[in-house]
Amino acid sequence: MADSQWVQIGFYVPMGNADDVRAALAEAGAGRLGNYAGASWSTTGVGRFTPLQGSKPRMGATGVPADVPEHKIEVLAPRNIARAVVEAGIAAHPYEEPAYYVTEVWMLEDL
Repeated sequence: MADSQWVQIGFYVPMGNADDVRAALAEAGAGRLGNYAGASWSTTGVGRFTPLQGSKPRMGATGVPADVPEHKIEVLAPRNIARAVVEAGIAAHPYEEPAYYVTEVWMLEDL
């Protein structure tokens, strides 16, 4: 099998900020598939975290566990723009330390 030319990028985003992050990902080039732009997948869940000493939480308080309704936004992007897409998502994200991931995927042309 050939090296993959695509990645899946996922961000966990508070519901009220999801549109901003989704737009930033699309503007950076993610979600372009054939004649379509801005393609993404979203699911909802609850993000949980405890801000530690030295943090500057946008939501919650230092030392207090927080539960925040969030969207998980997933997009596909060519590997060669993955870093720019992640940087755009981080810049648009309201959290001090956004949670995200990048996973290698194989499209038909990679098989």
